[in-house]
Amino acid sequence: MKLYNTLTRKKEELQPLVPGKISMYVCGPTVYDYCHLGHAKGYVSMDVIRRYLEWSGFNVKYVQNFTDVGHLTDDADEGEDKIEKRAKRDKVNPLKLVETFINSYYDDFKKLNVKDPDIAPRPSEEIPEIIEFIEQLIEKGYAYESNGSVYFSVEKFDNYGKLSGHKIEDLISGARVSIRTEKKNPLDFAIWIKAEPDHILKWPSPWSVGYPGWHIECSVMSQKYLGDTFDIHGGGIENIFPHNESEIAQSEALTGKPMAHYWILWNMVMIDGNKMSKSTGNFTTIHDLLDKYDPMIIRLAIIKSHYRSRVDFTSKMFDEATDNYLTIKDFVLKLQAVVNDKGQDNDQLLKNTKEAFINAMDDDFNTPKAIAVLFNFIKEMNKFVTQGLSITAAQKALKLVYDLDKVLGLELEDLNSKSVYSIPKENRHTMTITGEKLVDKLFMDYRTFKGMGNYEVSDKIRDIELPNLGYIVEETSESYVLKKL
Repeated sequence: MKLYNTLTRKKEELQPLVPGKISMYVCGPTVYDYCHLGHAKGYVSMDVIRRYLEWSGFNVKYVQNFTDVGHLTDDADEGEDKIEKRAKRDKVNPLKLVETFINSYYDDFKKLNVKDPDIAPRPSEEIPEIIEFIEQLIEKGYAYESNGSVYFSVEKFDNYGKLSGHKIEDLISGARVSIRTEKKNPLDFAIWIKAEPDHILKWPSPWSVGYPGWHIECSVMSQKYLGDTFDIHGGGIENIFPHNESEIAQSEALTGKPMAHYWILWNMVMIDGNKMSKSTGNFTTIHDLLDKYDPMIIRLAIIKSHYRSRVDFTSKMFDEATDNYLTIKDFVLKLQAVVNDKGQDNDQLLKNTKEAFINAMDDDFNTPKAIAVLFNFIKEMNKFVTQGLSITAAQKALKLVYDLDKVLGLELEDLNSKSVYSIPKENRHTMTITGEKLVDKLFMDYRTFKGMGNYEVSDKIRDIELPNLGYIVEETSESYVLKKL
């Protein structure tokens, strides 16, 4: 199994610190607003990677935080705390705001079938550990106190820039004069910030009543729950600098050990060529998408692109995913409907498909290729279905599809012929198939299921689904005729 390591800029063989186990830390959302499609891409992608590692036999310890304090509006050392700013705007306590958006996160991602983290720490609950970590950095000479705030001295850490590729000398020459004059160097970043009098989220410390900087939080939480060095650090590519870079500097300055062996960073989602971002208002929330599309269509649309690929959001992307998902659903239903005792053997196709799927996922979790493997399997299996397929062969094929779906997470094992066609008429837009296209599809499915002898489904389409759309089926001894009411 090979994965692309952003730290080394090449694909590397996965070699866990402990055989059979994977320790994984993923930067979670700053909870001051609803999650958007960019978050969906990131956490669905990480979910598929986690699932594949578990499917491959690894025991995965997955830690993903919620940033509930310390993330300033410019993503560095200037501006307001994002959560405090939103809380003031909405005239609500910051802690209540945080709970609202954490609950919203779990609601959104449960619908998208993303597994919960094993541990989901919050900086506000780790203040003693953060203060202790900062004290040790000061003792080692990597940090200093100034006017009640504490800063990390970038020049003291020789490898600053190794993840992002930035060089300290270039950063210094291009740096603007720091607004915070207490810094010794404009590149130094805050790891403890002295709070203004009206700041709500603040705690006592040896230096001031204040709150932690954004970067220090992930260093502390990852070390506490995964140790000085862990296997995989996940996150968004847009946070590579300064956030991830600063994490490495803090952690490795303190321990003298690598923070993480592999850095897996997902790429951005764009809208009309611009980065999707909550801070700019250029975003589509998961809530909005779930009002329009089945959650599994959203999930499929995301994993059809590679986690390292940049995706430009368009409605066409979801229309294509809708067609793809319905193709998969129909295939599963066809296999469930097989009633023949005799038919062709398909064992070699099953074996080849599973091998191809593994090869795709072993190559840096190549989900687009893995999904292409699934669709090739559907194409080839449909030939068997047409020519004749036994119940045993159909069950083997279903078992493979369900097995692969443990990685893809499309909830295919939950499908059944009774539920898939019971979509209320008023909700059909969530499948983005309407009008003549839907009628044609249902008529085709009616003939397919009737031909297989699954009269429960075919009768439901004929007697309920098609009449709801204004059509009837007239049956003769030789054919079926679709007529408009």
